[in-house]
Amino acid sequence: MTTPYDNPDVDVVPLPPVDAEKITTACDYCIVACGYLAYRWPVGRQGGPAADQNALGIDFPTGAPLTAWVSPNQHNIVDHEGRPHHVIIIPDPDTPVVNVDGNHSIRGGTLAQKLYNPTTPTRERLREPMIRVVDTLTPVSWDVVTDVMAEVSKYVLEKHGVHAWGMKTYSYEFFENTYAISKLVHNSIGTPIYAPHDKPQAAEDTPGLDDAGINAFSASYDDWGMTDVAFCSGVDPYETKTVLFTSWMMYGDNPDKKMIMVTPHRTMGVQYALENGGLWLPVIPGSDTALHLAISKIILQNNWQDQEFIDKWIANRWEVNSGYGRGTRNTRWQWRTTWGRYQSDWEDYQKFIMEEPAADLAKASEITGLKPELIEQAAEMIAKPKEDGTRVKTSFMLEKGNYWSNNYMNTASLASLGLVCGAGNRPGQVISRGGGHQRGWMGSGPKRGYLSPEKHPGRRKKSVNVDRWVMDGNVRFMWVMGTVWFPAMLASQELGSRVHDLVKESKHQPRSVDRDHLIEVYKKRVDEGGMVLVNSDIYPVDPLNTQIADIVLPAAAWGEEDRSRCNAERRLRLYSKIADAPGDAKSDWWAIAQFAQKMGFEGFEWENSADIFEEAARFSRTGVLSYYALHKKAQEEGKRSHDKLRELGTTGIQTPIRMIDGELVGTKRLHDPDNDWGEIEGAVADQKWLYSFGTHSGKALLLRTPWENNAWSDFYEAIKPRAEKDEVWITNGRVNETWQSGFDDRRKPYLAKRWPWPYIFIHPEDAEPRGIESGDLVEGYNDTVYIQSGRPVGVQSDDLSFTKLKEDGHITTTEGSFVAVAIVSDEMRPGVTMANFNYPGSQANSVCHAVPDPVSGNYRYKLGRGVIRRVGESPYKNNFDEMSLKPRPVPMVATDDATPWDFDSVIQRKG
Repeated sequence: MTTPYDNPDVDVVPLPPVDAEKITTACDYCIVACGYLAYRWPVGRQGGPAADQNALGIDFPTGAPLTAWVSPNQHNIVDHEGRPHHVIIIPDPDTPVVNVDGNHSIRGGTLAQKLYNPTTPTRERLREPMIRVVDTLTPVSWDVVTDVMAEVSKYVLEKHGVHAWGMKTYSYEFFENTYAISKLVHNSIGTPIYAPHDKPQAAEDTPGLDDAGINAFSASYDDWGMTDVAFCSGVDPYETKTVLFTSWMMYGDNPDKKMIMVTPHRTMGVQYALENGGLWLPVIPGSDTALHLAISKIILQNNWQDQEFIDKWIANRWEVNSGYGRGTRNTRWQWRTTWGRYQSDWEDYQKFIMEEPAADLAKASEITGLKPELIEQAAEMIAKPKEDGTRVKTSFMLEKGNYWSNNYMNTASLASLGLVCGAGNRPGQVISRGGGHQRGWMGSGPKRGYLSPEKHPGRRKKSVNVDRWVMDGNVRFMWVMGTVWFPAMLASQELGSRVHDLVKESKHQPRSVDRDHLIEVYKKRVDEGGMVLVNSDIYPVDPLNTQIADIVLPAAAWGEEDRSRCNAERRLRLYSKIADAPGDAKSDWWAIAQFAQKMGFEGFEWENSADIFEEAARFSRTGVLSYYALHKKAQEEGKRSHDKLRELGTTGIQTPIRMIDGELVGTKRLHDPDNDWGEIEGAVADQKWLYSFGTHSGKALLLRTPWENNAWSDFYEAIKPRAEKDEVWITNGRVNETWQSGFDDRRKPYLAKRWPWPYIFIHPEDAEPRGIESGDLVEGYNDTVYIQSGRPVGVQSDDLSFTKLKEDGHITTTEGSFVAVAIVSDEMRPGVTMANFNYPGSQANSVCHAVPDPVSGNYRYKLGRGVIRRVGESPYKNNFDEMSLKPRPVPMVATDDATPWDFDSVIQRKG
């Protein structure tokens, strides 16, 4: 899978001279976005070891442990203004926020290695636009390629309509790029055929939180530091948000906090929780809703709910239905949930919990696979008042393991559980996502969802499933930007095969780079039902742009232009330019602008990224990422907005930003009643969700989430592992050392040797009878992968249920498989395996079902199944130079000999 690059033979890393340029930036990887400093200076000189001889102001060697130093992975040689320069990139040791004292992850510690250098594996970067001619990618000019794209797009739009033109892109990759995407798709093309990288359609990640009135990124890192108990659902923050865990959750204002980790994988963060008085709840995948219901019932039975909070902040029946005109009945919430099927108030919610079968402790234990005493212990930890009568401050974090299994029910039931405990809008008592990608989406106005051919029950519009729309042959021109697409989606092999057929099996293939010839060939292809595929990326992506795409565009990456975005606590910072982009690679906004102008669209005449940042400011005003006040302040001072943001360094400022008494003021957390800002200067909208919840009344909504319902239970029964076929759950996830598909990591020698192949974690009870040992190659295979097909339209409430879809012929089946290296360890729950998430060439999502949640439209990525079987030994089984096969949960303190499956000892293990 990965070229086995050796570690660089570096004995000495040069120190920056005193006059080296000092540049502020932030990490490009996980949601935390630690603050970093880049030092840049021309090759040919360097600083000295004395403090007055280097830009770091430190005497080397330091002689003291854990003080500032520069590793080989933090150094690179790059081009800047056409000349070679040394660059070192280190965490900011003086930043007062995020990664205080210069803490960082292994991912951020290798940032310098991601910058282009032709003597390193980054030589694989895409450097010029290419068009596939006689099945060979051939370099062409930007002028030719954008001419062809524009002429073919005009033809497609005129002859086949806006529904035949689609786009799939990242949703996070800097405001400047995403604003350009939004402006093109929604305002200029005007197509509803758009989906972000991690979803088949444009919709909310955590719809249950949205419907309850809770913004998914309402918390501040301070909240995770000061809480008494952190209930982490479907996430280990150590593995995926390292510094949030190591700086704030392990320490913060309350380093004695307890953590409850709800995940079938006992990772390092879970191990830390167990050793420090916390709990591990290894749920069966997809069963979280039953756990939330049972805990809520225990709380109510013991009268542990936060009644004072409920009386003040939970909407009553009149408030639930209040609003202009038809009130909440004319909102996306009601469109999704079919006219109040799940809405509740406090009285109704109590009745629902007491009567819901899945809330019964014995039933919940059966569904979740957890012993009753473990569920009871969790309820007590998060809600039982202290001996002095004061309440425990509990915060609720959720991520992919929660909302990518039972999307609507899991997120709605967690929101209700958190609200019952009094969380949601107070310091240390929050309900919020931990986060995946950084928050880089900046829209340009309303989307075109009203043009979607799909509808919720009740005939209300729902976003179109772009994957399905493509596979049904409805798209003639598709532009994919910055995503691997096939392995990121479900039934991956089926999606990739269908796209291949639409593009490569057409008889109309170019035989010349002549502009007119290309346009003529592509027009003939689309008229006969084929598709033209464009892909923008920074590296070759197999098979998307290496084998299939007609046109491949080289993109400029992190550190190659000034750009901006926020992290999980909505902290906005400038990601400064450090090096030149390779060859003729350009930022995605630039490529969009060239294309749009040739389409005849106005408003794309930007000269640089700063122009876009300032234009987009106006469209940010009513959102949680609003930076309009910063833009206005910059104008008052006669500065560019990028330069004003640069002045804030690695500290940045938390959005939404307001200007009060002439000064910029950030927002620590949302929904906080202490956010009493008084009069707000300038054209910045006063949003109710700043100081109350995001509903018409300002009060949060409780939601009923019955386990047996036509949005979930029949599908869950159909996709469970089948004992007669010896199947197991095949879920997926990631580990600390790599990011996403490993697009950068596979080009970093140090990390490439750590994970040269995809992995699958297997419990010994599942491995032994199948003859599987650590280091073996294992195939995961599912002979019945369900796929939703056609354009099902909801009329009656159960029209989009799995059962009704099957009856109506909208469910088909295929097969799926992948191969990975086995890591046998009792860190997994028996019967559950975890495969490498989104690894090109080993598509674990191939064994997952492409049937979206009927309420939200999102996929259930974590619910794969299949047989696992040994296919041979990997090169790493007896190789001690690459790919450690050691288990993840490294003990941090001495523990007893009890195994994690001795629940009597694991309910509350203290270090």
